[in-house]
Amino acid sequence: MGQFFKQTFASCLGTLLGLLAFSVLGVGGLAFLLLSSLMSSDSSSVKEKSVLVFNLATNISDAPPSSSLADSLTGESATTLNLRQVIAAIEKATLDDNIVGLLLYGRGTVGEYGYATLTEVRQALANFRQSGKKIIAYDVEWTEKEYYLASVAEKVIINPVGRMEINGLSSQQTFFADALEKYGVGVQVVKVGSFKGAVEPYTRQDLSVQNRQQLQTLLDTIWSNYSSTVAKSRNLTPQQLQTISDTQGVLEATTAKTAGFVDEVAYLDRVIVLAKELTGEAKNKTNEEVNSDSFSQISLANYASSLDEEEDSSNQIAIVYAEGTIVEGQGDRGEIGGDKLAKELRKLQEKEEVKAVVLRINSPGGSATASEVILREIKRLDAKKPVIISMGDVAASGGYWIAMGGQRIFADSDTITGSIGVFGLLLNIQKIANNNGIDWDTVKTGKLADISTITRPKNSQELEIYQAAVNRFYDLFIETVARGRKLSPDKVRTVAQGRVWTGKDAVKIGLVDQIGGLEAAVQYAAKTAKLGDDWSLKEYPRSQSWQEELFSDLLQTYLPPLTKNNHPLTQEWQNFQQELLKLPTFNDPHSVYAKLLFNLDFR
Repeated sequence: MGQFFKQTFASCLGTLLGLLAFSVLGVGGLAFLLLSSLMSSDSSSVKEKSVLVFNLATNISDAPPSSSLADSLTGESATTLNLRQVIAAIEKATLDDNIVGLLLYGRGTVGEYGYATLTEVRQALANFRQSGKKIIAYDVEWTEKEYYLASVAEKVIINPVGRMEINGLSSQQTFFADALEKYGVGVQVVKVGSFKGAVEPYTRQDLSVQNRQQLQTLLDTIWSNYSSTVAKSRNLTPQQLQTISDTQGVLEATTAKTAGFVDEVAYLDRVIVLAKELTGEAKNKTNEEVNSDSFSQISLANYASSLDEEEDSSNQIAIVYAEGTIVEGQGDRGEIGGDKLAKELRKLQEKEEVKAVVLRINSPGGSATASEVILREIKRLDAKKPVIISMGDVAASGGYWIAMGGQRIFADSDTITGSIGVFGLLLNIQKIANNNGIDWDTVKTGKLADISTITRPKNSQELEIYQAAVNRFYDLFIETVARGRKLSPDKVRTVAQGRVWTGKDAVKIGLVDQIGGLEAAVQYAAKTAKLGDDWSLKEYPRSQSWQEELFSDLLQTYLPPLTKNNHPLTQEWQNFQQELLKLPTFNDPHSVYAKLLFNLDFR
């Protein structure tokens, strides 16, 4: 009888979903989706003598993105690629006789990723150029992030009315303490670590001395890497970049050429002519034909989709992506659910074909409890097969905590890591509620029965309990790092206190083993597992198709992603929205967090 009810329920649910889909999209909409999916393969074919076009607005994530329902509806190519796709596509193009050159095309915008990601992409571009193939870079306004990639090109072009940004890096933090006080939201903090700046947005109006110090060190290190790399490619000196950064900041097009940052000041039609020279389409053509807007090309997104899938091998290396804020439970989009990732890791323990695992971490941390749950499963997995850690743009606090389960840690020079510290953020709404005529009265059997309430501030006894929990997790964090890194607890404490480090500095102090990207970690995993050349890669967790995404979205509502806009007012408003969206991620059962909250989007 129970099975009957299950089948009946499933049948009813399926019928309901079908009706919902038809009511939302209509018969024509569903037919269009099916037709779009059938037609999508045509755009990935490569013509002989083509230019690979890399749109610098492409967002690059660590984990493979789900197939976008919007893309299926519009027929547009995906604007998000994962890092491994981008690098694999550039590497394939390097050896592809049909690809004769590469065009870096920007429009003053750049995807949402950090300098660690940029460094891996830039190295792939440098290898492309070293193979003898040309790279052309064009933009109306070169931002520093875009130019970091463009500087590897043989010919950098800027629009005559454009400008170039060489003004250094900055990090602006937003503080809410006055606003919270004004509107009657109480904040109490318990923490360990003098550098733990995560709570400062809610308790201060400006940066503490310690937080300012660590941010300045981060910026100086990343800027030093940037200026030395760019200067070397452009036959300049880092001091020349610093002088311009201090005295000019933004260069007009002709000034940028005079200073040696760009090779030509020209419009897009000049770029098209240069592209046609690469493809051979400029030969034996009239001026009108040469100046037409089309040339033989394929976008990076479409070229990446044409990559042949690796043949399955009995020996597999699994790449597991841990990207986003660490939260308790399953987690939503852009989050690492502690229970969800732990389950994925348990499955890999039983997969006989998986011989080694690379855990790619790109996370500012989050729930201390969820971090420990994940770490336990990584250790159990590593007991059966080697687990190698690869750090992306950021692997800090809880993101660094879970890295302790691996045998070796790889990071980029600009990876932001460490932040060995914990805190508790205790909010209450008593004042704002009282100001609006709302009151509470409580009946309880013990003094601490309502310790978790948000309707009043915590008293001194309750704060001592929360502080004890924070201290316990901090000691556990220190012990975990000491064991994982084979350091003494005292040594760990000297580099802890919630302080963040770049990957370059983290190697020096023993928090990271080696500078290297995702590919370096994969190769090390193959070597450690003694697989030779007989292995293939598999990525986890598996990304959803647009069909799965459609029916998943019909069952749940979520906040849509904010539309990217370059206007300064819009950007500040979006930053404010993003800060507010962080609050639901505070779901640790002990209210204890190992997490970065301050802004790491260096501009």
